[in-house]
Amino acid sequence: MKLEGRVALVTGASQGIGHACARHLAGHGASVAVAARNQQKLEELAAQISAKGGTASAFPMDVADEAQIKSAIKAVLAHFGKIDILVNNAGITRDQLVMRMKRADWDAVLQTNLTSAYLCIQQVIPSMLKQRWGRIINITSVFGQMGQAGQANYAASKAGLIGLTMAIAREVASRSITSNAIAPGFIETSMTATLSEEFKQNAVKQIPLGRVGTADDVANAVAFLASDEASYITGHVLSVNGGMLMG
Repeated sequence: MKLEGRVALVTGASQGIGHACARHLAGHGASVAVAARNQQKLEELAAQISAKGGTASAFPMDVADEAQIKSAIKAVLAHFGKIDILVNNAGITRDQLVMRMKRADWDAVLQTNLTSAYLCIQQVIPSMLKQRWGRIINITSVFGQMGQAGQANYAASKAGLIGLTMAIAREVASRSITSNAIAPGFIETSMTATLSEEFKQNAVKQIPLGRVGTADDVANAVAFLASDEASYITGHVLSVNGGMLMG
């Protein structure tokens, strides 16, 4: 899965799955633009990648802010000259039963998890169309496929990403641009670290492989979908869930 000469933009790269995706893409030879709100963590990640012989630059960006998305991607294009691979990974949760969920928490999750992906895709598409090659990879969730009590906003945003993925796939396929989604299951990240041990143990019981996934498990799938080896795959949702949901 050689990615030499490719430029990747990863959102939500300061930690968790995004952090792992940036490291793996760089490890396969891509130059990586890492984006998130925390500039210090981004610069630490870029330095880590550079120390291992890779190429990475930090671009602070709050994906909930359309103006910041536009300015940051403009800066990435100015710095690297193009964007070949977009990984829409940034996401948040604001969990609550739907009868108690505040409209602000609904809006925040949809804006960050779904609307930002549309805006990022819209900004990188011209570069991909120009070179007639591109990889759009949206990080959705198993809960966008099966739902989850207390996460109506999160599940809706992740289900929306799946529909967005397929619509974009149909729009840009003729230009050798693929659009795919990855649906992680229960992955050990800072977002899941706050969950109770009882919840985690119950979750593992639902996973045939008998373990919680890692950010590297997801990043390996991202690197594959970004490569030429995945050139005939588009509009697909790749499940990385240990068998938690099948079919």
